[in-house]
Order: sequence, then C-alpha cells, then structure tokens
Amino acid sequence: MWHALRARITSWDYILAALVVVLLLTASLLLPGFAGGFNFANSVSQMSDKALLVLPLALLIIAREIDISVASIAGLSGVVLGMALQSGIPLPLAITLAMLAGTMCGALNALLVTVVGLPSLVVTLGTLALFRGLCYVLLGGTPITDIPLSLITFGNDTLPGTYLPFDIVPFLVLAPLFALFLHRTATGRRTYAIGGGPQIAVYSGVRADRIRFGLFIVSGIVAALAGVITVARTSQAAPDGALGFELDAITVVFLGGVSVLGGKGRMPGVCWALVLVVGLRSMLQLGNVSGYAQGAAVGLLLILSLLITNTTHRIHAAVTRRRLRATAVPQSASP
Repeated sequence: MWHALRARITSWDYILAALVVVLLLTASLLLPGFAGGFNFANSVSQMSDKALLVLPLALLIIAREIDISVASIAGLSGVVLGMALQSGIPLPLAITLAMLAGTMCGALNALLVTVVGLPSLVVTLGTLALFRGLCYVLLGGTPITDIPLSLITFGNDTLPGTYLPFDIVPFLVLAPLFALFLHRTATGRRTYAIGGGPQIAVYSGVRADRIRFGLFIVSGIVAALAGVITVARTSQAAPDGALGFELDAITVVFLGGVSVLGGKGRMPGVCWALVLVVGLRSMLQLGNVSGYAQGAAVGLLLILSLLITNTTHRIHAAVTRRRLRATAVPQSASP
C-alpha cells in the first residue's frame, strides 16, 4: 500500500499539480492583479482555442503520430467561416461549413498517413504550409470583420455572474470526454497499444490504421472548432488566425507527460500542464514581456519538458531493471 501511495504521489501528474499551486501562489503574491477576476477571464479566454488543440494532439502522440497542422486547420476553418458569413450565409450553416472544412483537412492527413503510408510528421508539416497558404489565397491578406454580434459575444463575454469566459466552455465539455475515451474505453487502451508497439498491436488484432484514421479526423474537427472560437475571440476572420498555436499545444502535451515515443501519457497531466502554461503566459503579460519573448519562453519550456519527461522515463526504467535484478538474484542463489 505504501509503495502504491508513494508511486502515485511521485507521479508526474502530482508533480505538475504541485508546480501549478506554487506558480499560482507565487504570482498572486508578487504580481498585483494576477489573482483578479479580469486577469483570470482574459488569461483563460486567450488559451481557449489553444486548449482545444491539445486534446486530439495528445491522443495522436500517444498513438505515436503527430499533427502539427492543427493551427493551420483552425486558421483555414476560420477563413471558411468568415467567407460564408460575408456571403450572407446564416451563422449556424456557416459554422457547419467551417467544421466540414476542418473534417476534410483531417481526412487528407489521415489518407496520406494511413493509406499512402507517409510519416505523419512530414505529412502534417506539408499540410501546415498548404492550409496556411490557402488562407492567404482565399482572403488575399485582408481580414473579414463582418462577424455577427452573437458570435463576438460568445468569444468575449463571461458566463453570467462569473469570470468564466463563454469560449472555454467547449474545452470544459470535451476534456472529460477525451479523458474517458482514453482511460475508460477499449479503443483508448488500443491507442496506448499502438503507441507502445505498433507491430505487436497489429499482430494482436488491433486495427491500427482505422484508429489512427479516426484520430486524424477528430483532430481536424476539433481544430475547426478552435478556429471558430478564434474568430469569435478576435472578432475577425484573418489569414493569420491561430498562427503559431501549434507551439503552445505541443508544449502542453509533452509537458503533461506524454512520451514523444508514444504509448505513455495521461489526460490529467496534460490538463495540469495547460494550467501551468496559462499561468506562465499570464505572469509574462503582467510583467510587460513582449509576445516574441513569450514565444521564446514557451519554446524553452518545450525543450525542458522533453528533457524532463525523457529523464523521468529513463530513471523509471532503471529502477524497474534494478528491482527485477534484486528479485532474480535470491531465486538463482537458492538450491
């Protein structure tokens, strides 16, 4: 019982939770206004679209794949939404078209990876440039600002009587669903199996390509939803919408303990890492740190997260081997 309790307390999820508590307490004491309701609402709203990108990306990396085109899919979906609204299409239908655009982008990635057999890193690197280029081709560099007031209200107001932004609600709804899928369903267990050993999973009867195909589709759909929220939050559909969001999303996933080699990671850790990044960005903004410096800080955090998780996995593997040797020696020495 003690060993199980110690293993849980020293797990990466609990370490991240402790870091979040320390960061928030320190920032609240040192930075005036950090703990205020306005700063909370502003910080959460600014990460609402990025937070959505984290969810499918975590599943893909656990399955030993990656989709670095998620921000470009979000941008292209936002452009489709803006163009549909500009042409007089009602808001519900315009949002449907934006979601359809994201689904098609995800399907293209899925086809190239699971059917053609290309590496997902190379594929999504190419589609990242392709989808972003389409944004500029369609809009010609001029953003669309004719956005309905109802959508702008959703992206900038808070729930009545609270400081909780409306635009974080989709994440709060989807995050538990993704966690349940990953940790409580057979397909979630198969996702771990694919990342832990693709060939073994296939020989065990896991339909790996079908699961990967579905994960890329889900990634496109959720990225499209993030694009809609970006339009709502910024009150415009711009060709550079959601530009660079993939950096924050990938940082959160790896900082949350998801292994770059696949097969390991938990959704609670990813959510704690998201809170940590939100708090860090809020601290930097209140400290009048420029956006470029914030990007550099997030990039440094990404490198540190990879180093920490890699070191943690090596230590865990070394401890496991030592325990196996310790238990094997007495058995071999016995007559």
